[in-house]
Amino acid sequence: MPKANKHRGTSFDEFLREQKIYEDVQAAALKRAIAEALADSMQKSRLSKVEMAKRMRTSRSQLDRLFDPDYTTVQLDTLIKAASALGQELRFSLKKAVLEK
Repeated sequence: MPKANKHRGTSFDEFLREQKIYEDVQAAALKRAIAEALADSMQKSRLSKVEMAKRMRTSRSQLDRLFDPDYTTVQLDTLIKAASALGQELRFSLKKAVLEK
């Protein structure tokens, strides 16, 4: 019978769950991915942050928080307004979680 590799640990997701930070890390990663997609779309549209804020009917500082990687509590309506200002829509889906043993 082969020996188990003593240097092999758990998966990273399992580690995050053990540390009780899985959901926080997942939320931060998702927020960052959405912000990067919005920034890419702004750049392709040659849209300044000032113009983007006007289209969203919000302040420039509110828009800056959207793109700040340390500010993770962006509201859903802000993300929807940002996508709409770029002529896009935001879609979410749920899928069954895969729990590793």
